Formats: sequence, structure tokens, C-alpha cells
Amino acid sequence: SRQLWWGHRIPVWTKKVGSGDPWCGLPEKLKVLNCNGDRENISLSGNAAHSTLAFFNAREQCGGLDLPLAAIALTDSADEARILEQHGFTQDPDVLDTWFSSWLWPFATMGWPENTETLKKFYPTTDLVTGPDIIFFWVARMIMAGYEYMGELPFKNVYFTGIIRDKQGRKMSKTLGNSPDPLVLIAQYGADALRFGTMRSAPLGQDVLFDEKDVELGRNFCNKLWNACRFRQMQGGEVQGEIDSSKLTTDDKWILLKLNEAIREITEALNTYNFSVAVQALYRFFWNEYCDWYVEASKAVFFGTDEVRKANTLAVIDFVLSHTIRLFHPFLPFITEELWHGMGYATDMPDDQGGKTIMTAPWPKAFDGDFRDAYSLDDCYLEFAAQKYEVVTQGRNLRRVGNIQAGKKVTFVLKPNREMLPHDVEVIKILLNAEALEINADYAAKKGTPTAHTPMGELFLPLDGLIDVEAEKIRLTKKVEEYLAEKTKVEQKLANPAFTQKVPAAVLQEHQQRLADWQEKLAQAQAALDALMG
Repeated sequence: SRQLWWGHRIPVWTKKVGSGDPWCGLPEKLKVLNCNGDRENISLSGNAAHSTLAFFNAREQCGGLDLPLAAIALTDSADEARILEQHGFTQDPDVLDTWFSSWLWPFATMGWPENTETLKKFYPTTDLVTGPDIIFFWVARMIMAGYEYMGELPFKNVYFTGIIRDKQGRKMSKTLGNSPDPLVLIAQYGADALRFGTMRSAPLGQDVLFDEKDVELGRNFCNKLWNACRFRQMQGGEVQGEIDSSKLTTDDKWILLKLNEAIREITEALNTYNFSVAVQALYRFFWNEYCDWYVEASKAVFFGTDEVRKANTLAVIDFVLSHTIRLFHPFLPFITEELWHGMGYATDMPDDQGGKTIMTAPWPKAFDGDFRDAYSLDDCYLEFAAQKYEVVTQGRNLRRVGNIQAGKKVTFVLKPNREMLPHDVEVIKILLNAEALEINADYAAKKGTPTAHTPMGELFLPLDGLIDVEAEKIRLTKKVEEYLAEKTKVEQKLANPAFTQKVPAAVLQEHQQRLADWQEKLAQAQAALDALMG
């Protein structure tokens, strides 16, 4: 039912015959069986049971006469096949179907039955990747064929992927017409985007509900990687310069420690076949930690005047990017190959270690004790940077509480609980997109000033000249009333058994999520109003 254009020829030879012996002239060794048309009772014993050749006459009853129509030979021996052809037999031109050919795949594609160099090199192999729906139809039969014809197991590990289904949970099918054309998706989004987006949405052992938005997300990620590399190129300077440990900032040490964590997590995930975990770890490290925090923090150096520190920061960026691009290569093979050469990371590498292609570049290794000691990579820097970035997160929340547009320049005041280095103050200011960040241990905030308690002290956002406080109080009061009314409506619905017991589970879940959303909006508006009221 699943015909192939290329496959294994059906091992059947036929010869039209009239009366007489159709096997006349054939060697005796080929005349293993002649069932004389009795197809119901063919049996082999002794040596004949192990022969590759069996003959029988196809006959038809016609007018009470037993007339031979054809002689049929079955064999899988090339030598015997040539003898049959010499005596007028013709092999069936058709090929066996997919399921027959599939069980021979591990060795039949590499020159078998000849013991070719390719077969010696690649049989047995290590891993088979397949779907769980054909464990018997294919996997088990390949194992049986491997033992039968090669004498050993064809592969050690079997990785079962999830089945990609449509949004309704149906398997992709030509009949249903619900399967997207991958070539169209590749033309629109790129091959790497399709690969990365699909893998990111495919948890281990679970089916995948295909959504084109995942491919779009993959494209956005590729753009992010490309733009991050462009940012590095725009800074100029020496490519992959030497890192001076004495010039490292707390942010430099933080991103190196985070890179070390990512290498460990991704390597372990790949070794245990948790590919979705590896993709999630890469996404988190590169997008959230490297781009959102470190690259923005590095602007405090690039906007400054210390050229030595700039060069050192560039060296750190090159170190992180060269490792990150290699980590991405299994998932984004095309864009990483381009960036590997475009960024100049292949320039000083031996040909067989990344000089010609990133495919042969060494896989990143987690940092050993000597490396950590050389660059003073103590875990305390993880905690310090996390506290610094928590100040930024709280400051951004204050903007929202004060209803201040993200692009509007404001001044924050930090009442610190520790000594603050000028570099760290500048980093916080840049990440807050603030006009200024004042450090004032004696600051006394006016009544109604939005305030946040952070790990580094109290953070204030003075509203003088930024908003009309009275008008903002009126606006927030109306918002509180609106959100409270909406929350009450949903609560009443969910408290009604006639509703909760009759609606589908999806509708009930939607209303529960709606309630949570209104509760969150109400809490935020009430907090903002309380801050203004003092």
C-alpha cells in the first residue's frame, strides 16, 4: 500500500510454459521444490528448509485438463538469479513496499549483502530516532533483521520523538490536508527557524500541537542572535582579545558564571536526549541573561571613556559569543556557520578544529577550578548581580505604578544599605533607562512617592513634574472600581453550580484564568493608588 520509487525488487522470476518440464536444463541444486501446483501443502524439510530457492508450477483447471501456465521461481541469491535468467526466467519489475524495505534499512542501504567499507563503518550504529507509533512495524523488525542477517543488534538506543499533530490534536495526514508544507515554511521563515521553533515546542515524550507561531518565534530568535552579533561588530576592536581578570566587572563575572551553568545544563540535556530542555536552556541564557541583562549592562562601559575596560569587555563578549554559537550549532546549523566565519571566530582555529567549518569546532566544556580561580569566578557574583537586577525590576514596576511611559526620562533615588561602586550605579541607571540615579542615604521621600524595597535598599521614584497627582488618583480610583466590578462578575459565575457543572472544561478554565487576570489588575491598580495616597 506504500509503494516506493526505489526499493527491493520482488525476488520472483517467472517463465511462460506450455506442456513438459519447465525446469528442463536447470541445475539439480536449483530444483529444491516442485509442488506441482499444490500451493496449499508446500512443506520443506532438512536442507531444503534452509535453501533460498523454491519452485512451483502455476496451473489452471480448464475443461478438465490440468494446463501449466507458468513456472515461478523464488530466490534472493544473485548467482541463482543469473542462472534463472539464462533459462528464460524474468524477474518481477515491481518492488516491495515500505514496510518490507524498512526492516532492512540499517544495512541494506550500505551495500549489503556485500561487506562494504561503509557497512563496516556504520553497522552497528548508536541511535535510532523514530516515532512511538511504529515500534513494532519498524523498530522491532529492524532488530530482528539485524540479528538474522548481520548477527548483531543494529543500534543501541532508540529515541522516540513526539508525533506532530494539528491544533485539534489530529495526526498530520494527506487525506485531511492538515499538514503544512515545510518548504513553504522554510521559504517564509528559514530552515533554522522551523527547526528551532519546532524543537522548542516539543517536550520529551509528548506529542506536539503544531502552531505556525512557534516557527515565527524561531525566526525572531534567529534575528536576535544575528543582531547580538551585529552589536558586537559595531563596537569594533580586536576580535577575541585576551581577557584581563583584574579588569572584569561584576557583570562580566556574572555572565561568565551563567555561561558555565548553561554549558553544563545543555551538555547534560543532550547526553540524556532531553533536547527540549537543551533548547529551553539556550533560549533562557541567550535571550534573558545575555541579551536582556549583560549586553545592556555592558553599555555602561561602552558609553564611558575607559578604553582598556572597553577592550576587556569586548574580549568577554567574544568569549561568550564564540561558545554560545557552538552551543547553538546543533539547533541552528545554517546561521551559526555563517556567524562563526563572519565574526572571525574561525580565523585562528586549525582546519580540523573549526577553521573550515563550525561542525569540527570543539564542543564547549564547563570551566574547571583553575579557570574559575584565574578569573575570580566566585558564586557570590551570581547573588550580587541578581540583587542588582532585582533593583532594576522593581524600578520598572515603579514606572508602571506611576503610569509613566517607558521612554520618558525620570530620576530614581536609591537609599542604599551598602556601599555602591560607580560602575554598578551606572549599570542600574542604564537598565532603568533613567536620566539619573541618585544615591542618597539620608533621602526623605515626600508623601505618596512610589517606593520599592529592594535587596540593595529602598528605591524611590519622585513624581514631581512627571504627573498630575490628583488626576492620577482619579484615574486609578476609576480603574479600581472597574476591575473590582469585572472580578465580581466572574466570581459570581464561578460560584454558580448551574454554570460550572454544565460548561465544557475548556470554558471553565478560561473563566478561572479570567478571574486571575482581573485579580492581578486590581491588585496593581490598588497598590498604585495606595502609593499616591501615602
